Amino acid sequence: MTDSAALKEKAALSSILASVALTIGKLAAGLASGSLALLSESAHSAVDTGATILTYFAVREANKPADDRHHYGHGKYESLAALAETGLLAGLSFYVLTAALHRLFTVEEHIDASWPVFAVLVVAIATDLTRWLGLRAVARKTGSQALAADAMHFASDLLSSTLVLIGLIASAYGFKQGDALAAVGVSIFIAIAGYHLAQSTLDTLLDAAPEGLADTLRAVVARTPGVVDVQFIKLRPNGSHVLGEIGIAVARTLPIERVAAIEAEVLRRVAEASPETHANVTVAPRALDDETLMERVMLIAARRKLPVHHVMVQHVGDRDCIAFDLELDGAMPHGQAHEIASALEDDIRDEIGAEIEVESHIEPLHIHPLAGKEADGGVLKSISGNLRQLALQGGVIRDIHDVRARQTESGLVVAFHGRVDPMLNVEEAHAAIDALERGVREHTPGIARIVGHAEALRAL
Repeated sequence: MTDSAALKEKAALSSILASVALTIGKLAAGLASGSLALLSESAHSAVDTGATILTYFAVREANKPADDRHHYGHGKYESLAALAETGLLAGLSFYVLTAALHRLFTVEEHIDASWPVFAVLVVAIATDLTRWLGLRAVARKTGSQALAADAMHFASDLLSSTLVLIGLIASAYGFKQGDALAAVGVSIFIAIAGYHLAQSTLDTLLDAAPEGLADTLRAVVARTPGVVDVQFIKLRPNGSHVLGEIGIAVARTLPIERVAAIEAEVLRRVAEASPETHANVTVAPRALDDETLMERVMLIAARRKLPVHHVMVQHVGDRDCIAFDLELDGAMPHGQAHEIASALEDDIRDEIGAEIEVESHIEPLHIHPLAGKEADGGVLKSISGNLRQLALQGGVIRDIHDVRARQTESGLVVAFHGRVDPMLNVEEAHAAIDALERGVREHTPGIARIVGHAEALRAL
């Protein structure tokens, strides 16, 4: 059990004990004095005792976790208990008002208000004040609707006992109708308290969102980096919590990891702004106006889990032309590969426009790792020498190092590193590496793949 749940149960149990003690004291004093107001107040306390017992069991049920049938937990038990207490208050208010009016207009009762009666009322007022302040604090801290209803009951007891005390004092000084008028005041206050409790309880049962919370959270979510739009926010109270659904839109070109990070940040900010809110976030991809054609092509290919590279976009007159390399399993029949490439081209036309020109170049992709071994030392020495000589002739690539050569069933796989001027642009560096790779292939037959990596020259 959480600290909050234990605190709610402890507060509810202490309310039961206080209600029982007050009911017994008020009933004894009412019977001894013959005061209708005091007897009405003892009946009010008796109803409160039943209500606090109901509250205790409602809080215990509400603390239970979600299960297979109650996916959102059991928080509404508190609302049901509060609704039942509202009905009890309404019935009691009607009964007390009827009895008070009957006594006020039909019969004059003798009231014997001795000092023990006043002592009971003073103790009751002090107890009600203490319990009201204590329960209100716990209800605010835990968000318990049932405890808030219980606190309202003790507030009504506090005012009712005060009215009874005033009525008895008036009767003692010769105003015989003071007790009946006090009972009328008690009934009116009970009715008002019940009305406010019913209003808040029905809001909860009808899933009325806490006032202003949706606007607050919308502003918080909208400020989260990566959120393009807040599509909807749905909130409903559930016991001491608020359950929510938040829909956001993000750029569809974002990787999954970035989308997950945005979702986590939204939840963090919501929890910071409203700790009692437990929300789920729904993320919808959205095409932004600043998407480039290259980004759109890469995204369409990613949907089909197809690796594409070397995407080139050309503007020819009023028409766009797109060309790209598509890698497919080298062992795949070409007819099947062509169907895959054609389907990808059709997807691109469907999304971007039928008038666009799309050309794909199919390249073999090695799906399975190649088994290999280190090449003969003489071969590695020859390749290293050729690379350094060609680099010296080109004058762009310097400091050839980390040369490796492995013999595989498909041929030699060669890799090397070289350094270039850091101010050289990518296209120029790529052209220089390409030239080295072509030169090495001419000098060393049987190379299946050669990979050159250009590094920036370090400052001396």
